[in-house]
Amino acid sequence: MLKVNLMANNIKILAFAGSLRANSYNEALIKEAAGLQKEGVTIEIFSLEGIPIYNQDLEKDEPARVKAFKESIRSADALLIAIPEYNRSLPGVLKNAIDWASRPYGDNSFDDKPVATLGATGGSIGTAVAQYHFREIAAFLNMHPLEKPQMFVTDAHKKIENGKVVDEETKKRIAEIVDALVKWTKRINGK
Repeated sequence: MLKVNLMANNIKILAFAGSLRANSYNEALIKEAAGLQKEGVTIEIFSLEGIPIYNQDLEKDEPARVKAFKESIRSADALLIAIPEYNRSLPGVLKNAIDWASRPYGDNSFDDKPVATLGATGGSIGTAVAQYHFREIAAFLNMHPLEKPQMFVTDAHKKIENGKVVDEETKKRIAEIVDALVKWTKRINGK
């Protein structure tokens, strides 16, 4: 059962990007989301930096960074994930973090979480393929992906500069995603 923090309609969203690159386009998206001033909504950013390569032998004594990630997920009402696309799939750093946070068997911190995704790339189709690949993983892990709106930022080098979103339409769409995720979270949790 999902533990929710919906007292007085407050929603806590955990946001993270599947990229470790300095001035990452995807990190810029979640920073823009976190900078929105939405009454009753808190967006906390978690960096995947420092999460080691998944090793099942370490599950019984999880690394501190993994414990912190799992606790951040559990304490959030919803997730906002910025998904880069590498070779038509999720980047290894994101898949690795997902593996840690969903293991060991019976200790899936993603269970029953509402989730919205967005992503940016310099290419012409955005991160559509990676985001749809993530939905397969989300279904297996019993997450509840937001269906609409979806956001696939193309030509990111024109819309994000020095780690900051500069395109007004992109900013507007990020705000729409956050608003929809808040509504989705309330709906999922019967509020």
